[in-house]
Amino acid sequence: MADEKVSCHTPTPGKQSINIARWKYDAIRDAILAVLGKGTEGVIFRELPKLVKQFLTPALQADIGSISWYTTVVKLDMEVKGEIRRIPGSKPQRLRAA
Repeated sequence: MADEKVSCHTPTPGKQSINIARWKYDAIRDAILAVLGKGTEGVIFRELPKLVKQFLTPALQADIGSISWYTTVVKLDMEVKGEIRRIPGSKPQRLRAA
Protein backbone atom coordinates (compact mmCIF):
# COMPACT_ATOMS: atom_id res chain seq x y z
CA MET A 1 0.00 0.00 0.00
CA ALA A 2 1.35 3.43 -0.95
CA ASP A 3 2.06 6.10 1.65
CA GLU A 4 -0.53 8.82 2.03
CA LYS A 5 0.76 11.98 0.34
CA VAL A 6 0.55 15.67 1.23
CA SER A 7 0.56 18.35 -1.44
CA CYS A 8 3.04 21.05 -0.40
CA HIS A 9 2.52 24.50 -1.90
CA THR A 10 4.92 27.40 -2.31
CA PRO A 11 4.26 31.13 -2.01
CA THR A 12 6.00 31.66 -5.38
CA PRO A 13 3.36 32.26 -8.08
CA GLY A 14 3.42 29.74 -10.92
CA LYS A 15 5.40 27.08 -9.03
CA GLN A 16 3.93 23.59 -8.91
CA SER A 17 3.12 21.89 -5.63
CA ILE A 18 5.21 18.92 -4.50
CA ASN A 19 3.74 15.71 -3.07
CA ILE A 20 5.57 14.08 -0.15
CA ALA A 21 4.72 11.28 2.25
CA ARG A 22 2.42 12.40 5.07
CA TRP A 23 4.63 10.87 7.79
CA LYS A 24 7.65 12.86 6.54
CA TYR A 25 5.58 16.05 6.37
CA ASP A 26 4.25 15.53 9.90
CA ALA A 27 7.69 14.77 11.37
CA ILE A 28 9.31 17.84 9.79
CA ARG A 29 6.33 20.11 10.56
CA ASP A 30 6.32 19.10 14.22
CA ALA A 31 10.07 19.72 14.45
CA ILE A 32 9.76 23.16 12.78
CA LEU A 33 7.01 24.16 15.21
CA ALA A 34 9.15 22.97 18.14
CA VAL A 35 12.12 24.99 16.90
CA LEU A 36 10.12 28.16 16.19
CA GLY A 37 8.19 27.94 19.44
CA LYS A 38 11.29 28.78 21.47
CA GLY A 39 11.62 32.53 20.96
CA THR A 40 10.27 35.77 19.64
CA GLU A 41 13.30 36.93 17.64
CA GLY A 42 12.87 34.09 15.16
CA VAL A 43 15.27 31.60 13.64
CA ILE A 44 17.60 32.25 10.73
CA PHE A 45 16.38 30.16 7.80
CA ARG A 46 19.77 28.65 6.92
CA GLU A 47 20.02 27.29 10.51
CA LEU A 48 16.56 25.70 10.41
CA PRO A 49 17.53 22.27 8.94
CA LYS A 50 20.24 21.78 11.58
CA LEU A 51 17.79 22.70 14.35
CA VAL A 52 15.04 20.48 12.90
CA LYS A 53 17.45 17.55 12.79
CA GLN A 54 17.91 17.80 16.58
CA PHE A 55 14.21 16.95 17.03
CA LEU A 56 14.38 13.79 14.88
CA THR A 57 15.67 10.41 15.99
CA PRO A 58 18.61 8.97 14.03
CA ALA A 59 16.29 6.32 12.56
CA LEU A 60 13.81 8.96 11.42
CA GLN A 61 16.61 11.05 9.93
CA ALA A 62 17.79 8.05 7.91
CA ASP A 63 14.26 7.22 6.72
CA ILE A 64 13.47 10.81 5.71
CA GLY A 65 16.60 11.37 3.66
CA SER A 66 17.54 14.98 2.89
CA ILE A 67 16.49 16.89 6.02
CA SER A 68 17.45 20.18 4.37
CA TRP A 69 15.28 19.60 1.28
CA TYR A 70 12.24 18.40 3.24
CA THR A 71 12.61 21.24 5.74
CA THR A 72 12.50 23.77 2.89
CA VAL A 73 9.48 22.15 1.21
CA VAL A 74 7.49 21.90 4.46
CA LYS A 75 8.54 25.41 5.57
CA LEU A 76 7.21 26.92 2.33
CA ASP A 77 3.91 25.05 2.71
CA MET A 78 3.61 26.21 6.31
CA GLU A 79 4.12 29.80 5.13
CA VAL A 80 1.32 29.42 2.58
CA LYS A 81 -0.97 28.02 5.30
CA GLY A 82 -0.08 30.88 7.67
CA GLU A 83 1.41 28.62 10.36
CA ILE A 84 4.78 30.37 10.23
CA ARG A 85 5.93 33.66 8.79
CA ARG A 86 9.02 35.51 7.72
CA ILE A 87 10.04 38.44 9.86
CA PRO A 88 9.72 41.46 7.53
CA GLY A 89 12.95 43.25 6.69
CA SER A 90 15.22 40.66 8.29
CA LYS A 91 18.41 39.80 6.45
CA PRO A 92 19.22 36.99 6.45
CA GLN A 93 15.69 35.59 6.35
CA ARG A 94 14.28 34.88 9.82
CA LEU A 95 11.19 32.83 10.64
CA ARG A 96 8.81 32.58 13.57
CA ALA A 97 5.57 30.85 14.41
CA ALA A 98 2.49 32.82 13.39
